[in-house]
Amino acid sequence: MRLRQFGFIATLTVAASIAGSGVRPQGPDIPARPVGAAEVVGLDGLHNAEFGATEAELTRRGVLRTEQDACGPTLAGHGSVSPIFVDERLVLLWFDDPMTTPEGISVGTPLTEVRDAYPSVVELAAPQGTHRFDGLLARDGDRAYLFLHDRTAVRKIIAGYAEWARRLFDEGYGPC
Repeated sequence: MRLRQFGFIATLTVAASIAGSGVRPQGPDIPARPVGAAEVVGLDGLHNAEFGATEAELTRRGVLRTEQDACGPTLAGHGSVSPIFVDERLVLLWFDDPMTTPEGISVGTPLTEVRDAYPSVVELAAPQGTHRFDGLLARDGDRAYLFLHDRTAVRKIIAGYAEWARRLFDEGYGPC
């Protein structure tokens, strides 16, 4: 049991380290979007990267890239999105500008707007003495958005399975 717990924590730590970093994929097969164009990350994932999809499937479709100078896999054409896989399945997307939720929430959005858009959010306090952000968890069934914030505005957004978003928050997260 202890080894299993260690494996779980190690998996989350590695996934958290990978999230939020990476290199914008380059290449002629990546469609260009206008600078500042927002794309929506829903609770099903992205239009070409759905939660629950396998790494193998996303790689076969040319959506998942493994760049040598990145901390982990990246999504082709989505430089501001970092996928998090558990047991080779996409469980979370960690995203930044210009990505938004369907309600228009993005990095920099004031918390009052988050609470208006998601009235049933649950407040999550970061452990004292850490440099981690507090969170707001907006759950819808088995999916959720986790809005990491500085008590004024959103600083990072994670979307995906609610269980994994909560575990990521509870176990800690950090840069690559």
